[in-house]
Amino acid sequence: MQRNKASDLRSARWFAPDDLRSSGHRSRMMQMGYAPEDWAGRPVIAILNTWSDANPCHAHFRHRAEDVKRGILQAGGFPLELPAMSLSESQVKPTTMLYRNLLAMEAEELLRSHPVDGAVLMGGCDKTTPGLVMGALSAGLPMIYLPAGPMLRGNYRGEALGSGSDAWKYWDERRAGKLDEAAWGGVERGIARSYGHCMTMGTASTMTAIAEALGLTLSGASSIPAADSEHIRMSAATGRRIVAMVWENLTPDRIVTPAAVRNAAVVAMATGCSTNAVVHLLAMSRRAGVSLTLDDLDAVGRVTPVLANIRPSGKTYLMEDFYYAGGLRALMAGLGDRLDRAAMTVSGLPLGETLEGAETINADVIRPLDNPVYHEGALAVLKGNIAPDGCVIKPAACAPHLLVHEGRAVVFDNYPALKAGTEDLDFDWSPDDVLVLRNAGPQGGPGMPEWGMLPIPAKLVKLGVRDMVRISDARMSGTSYGACILHVAPEAHIGGPLAAVRTGDRIRVDVPNRAISLLVGDAELEARMRALPLRKPYYGRGYGWLFARHITQADQGCDFDFLETGFGAPVPEPDIF
Repeated sequence: MQRNKASDLRSARWFAPDDLRSSGHRSRMMQMGYAPEDWAGRPVIAILNTWSDANPCHAHFRHRAEDVKRGILQAGGFPLELPAMSLSESQVKPTTMLYRNLLAMEAEELLRSHPVDGAVLMGGCDKTTPGLVMGALSAGLPMIYLPAGPMLRGNYRGEALGSGSDAWKYWDERRAGKLDEAAWGGVERGIARSYGHCMTMGTASTMTAIAEALGLTLSGASSIPAADSEHIRMSAATGRRIVAMVWENLTPDRIVTPAAVRNAAVVAMATGCSTNAVVHLLAMSRRAGVSLTLDDLDAVGRVTPVLANIRPSGKTYLMEDFYYAGGLRALMAGLGDRLDRAAMTVSGLPLGETLEGAETINADVIRPLDNPVYHEGALAVLKGNIAPDGCVIKPAACAPHLLVHEGRAVVFDNYPALKAGTEDLDFDWSPDDVLVLRNAGPQGGPGMPEWGMLPIPAKLVKLGVRDMVRISDARMSGTSYGACILHVAPEAHIGGPLAAVRTGDRIRVDVPNRAISLLVGDAELEARMRALPLRKPYYGRGYGWLFARHITQADQGCDFDFLETGFGAPVPEPDIF
């Protein structure tokens, strides 16, 4: 590609012309104390910062933005920090998934409407990675992703605690009467000890790893703990690199290609990824104009072993251990020719060159191909008469005896009913039962909340049961585990077959053969479907109203239909008059 000259800079449309409108642009910049020497002939770099007081994962981003600015200035660029939606996973309700696409819209329009030539995307907490990347892909400017980094490992009485995973584990112990309030308080205080995102291989770690595998971060960036001084240096290096990318005209369409998307899918499976990787990677790839389906992801999963021995798919280690063991660079190097090493990256080098010198320091944390944590990939896609468009399970993180299972369905139409039902000690619960929660999908939730790790009934918890088959059109936290079958499509709220399941029905699950079946006849199922009542919309106005009318189903990535690349003609540059 031909290198840009100063006259080619997009920002020059705002600042360079000798006319009244551009004079106003320059004057208002000088109002803030800047001078023409700050921007003239220099790439103007947007820093999309998702910091907020409500987001502990990004608590360090105020400081990291300054580190990025330092790098931009070092390289001869001009930084402009633009705040973007923070999407705090722990605080935003009913779910950040309701707002992922709103962040994507905001990111796209921030970049399109401002006088910027390139962008640094600062994210990490679950939906911020796909939201920022989706928007920036649609905007099309040179961009680089800066991952927040995982928090330090948790600690309680000398035991390492993992985000989410140990919360679910110890909460079940408390429900079983084995953990008192004081001990539970110790877990609460010790499980999140620093800024940074979850340090298990949950959705945040999964999505930042996917961003790196797509070629959108500096090599090794996604593994660096948030509190490590190397994270500061990486942030400055990211700032320097985006300036060079603008001069090189290295746009995302040259990076996020079919080869890069396949690389991302392979790496996701090898990390023991979150189930949420499916819905986000589908949406991200479609924004890049790359075709990707559930069947494609399942095919990758069948031949890609889990190499990262990180909870919840692994048994012992956390992201801090992963970094010390060599990080994602080592894992990708270990995948060998399973990755397309010719794929371009933001470094300006093909992936293979960025991995030169990578080595595994601890082969128990990052396993070799001949000694994997799990012989197949982290995820499997099942299909059948209650999920004709597919559903997702994480076989590497569930009890092996439940991979082939048949049991009685116990059905709940909403979460309050589920919560009350699973606390009912008088119900004749069996460990072989199949819990079903419906009306929790993209429209039913609304927003497809992380309710899918359905609680084990209290009666069974007290008997020592810690896993059973659970089915839902919801998602679950990437830090969760168990035999949870999720993302059932189409969802019950819009009349999907899950809406026709009744308590007492038999359901059969066969993960090796990728099958899930409601054991009723076709005629009976069709009669039940015809008798389903129409469900009322959840929202009567506002953003939720827009969401419900344009959200796609889980098997398509849950993007808004009008934001997908194939919806219409490309959006032109803004007029400046």
